[in-house]
Amino acid sequence: MGNMSNGYEDNNQQTDIGATMRSGREILFQAFNWESHKHDWWRNLERKVPDIAKSGFTSMWLPPATNSFAPEGYLPQNLYSLNSAYGSEHLLKILLQKMKQYKVRAMADIVINHRIGTTQGHGGMYNRYDGIPMAWGEHAVTSCTGGLGNKSTGDNFNGVPNIDHSQQFVRKDLIGWMQWLRNVGFQDFRFDFARGYSPKYVKEYIEDAKPLFSVGEYWDSCNYSGSALDYNQDSHRQRIINWIDGTGQLSAAFDFTTKGILQEAVKGQFWRLHDPKGKPPGVMGWWPSRAVTFLDNHDTGSTQAHWPFPSNHIMEGYTYILTHPGIPSVFYDHFYDWGNSIHDQIVKLMDIRRNQDIHSRSPVTILEAQPNLYSAMIGEKVCMKIGDGSWCPSGKEWTLATCGHGYAVWQK
Repeated sequence: MGNMSNGYEDNNQQTDIGATMRSGREILFQAFNWESHKHDWWRNLERKVPDIAKSGFTSMWLPPATNSFAPEGYLPQNLYSLNSAYGSEHLLKILLQKMKQYKVRAMADIVINHRIGTTQGHGGMYNRYDGIPMAWGEHAVTSCTGGLGNKSTGDNFNGVPNIDHSQQFVRKDLIGWMQWLRNVGFQDFRFDFARGYSPKYVKEYIEDAKPLFSVGEYWDSCNYSGSALDYNQDSHRQRIINWIDGTGQLSAAFDFTTKGILQEAVKGQFWRLHDPKGKPPGVMGWWPSRAVTFLDNHDTGSTQAHWPFPSNHIMEGYTYILTHPGIPSVFYDHFYDWGNSIHDQIVKLMDIRRNQDIHSRSPVTILEAQPNLYSAMIGEKVCMKIGDGSWCPSGKEWTLATCGHGYAVWQK
């Protein structure tokens, strides 16, 4: 946006849903894990906002803040109640106020694929929502999960009523709720279980609620042969790309392809980090401005550990995503629970990213992709290597910017 005065930029940003995506200078922070609801979470985060802001994060993804059947927040019932296991509405609003003061955006976790009913209706299932706001009947629930609505437009989330987004009244109510969340103080959206309903609805929700930045969780399995990850993951990343396209290109998506490949690469298979056309092999290699790169989240890591990144290699992982194009995201556990040294090493990489103006569309030239070594130049002014192979850029103009176990970064 150049040298515009801040006032103009702020007003413009409030209405221009594409501005954040175009600038490409986001670094996201996932501000919770699977156990956070046990720890007075809104108060805990409120104390950490100054450090999060100073570190350079632009947006904090908060856990689902609405009333939920399960304490983690992913089985919502009364979407208009902001009292949750993470804390009261009052404490949430104090946190959001503090974030506003420190200019860190708040990302709401939008859980709208499914909703727990309050009363039994058709077929004796809990598929009615009597007595709470958005008091829908059985027609709001898909026919595949016990309702009287249409068939789902995506994959089923089993065992609970799935919402039928093809119903106009359902979309109208959900948009009203999302607009209300924007007024509460959430600027960004993260769409949970985005496989569960058509991306055309995500497009409509973004157009009408106008979050400044959106990211979808389109998570399906990478391509494996037995237990071995295939080298070619083009069909996997293409499915994520198709979802982004389906949102009218308005939403980014988590780059599960990069995660899957990177966590095998760091075990001594760095040749994986180079696709057959010489590009990064994840979504980042095809559409970096829409790829939110990450190592772990509350599902893959934390105590659920469904698909965890190898813990002794996370700094190599962060060196990769924080020096490369795409929109990097850092996980709470790594930043705050794994010791001050890891925290400070991550901050140092974030500093280099900002100071050298690496952004989501920065060009990348892969220089080495051997079993024990990966190296690349990003833009004109940054070189990096990960792995235990020795490598450094040629030329006196390069100086070491940071290094640690298994990684090094140079700058001009």
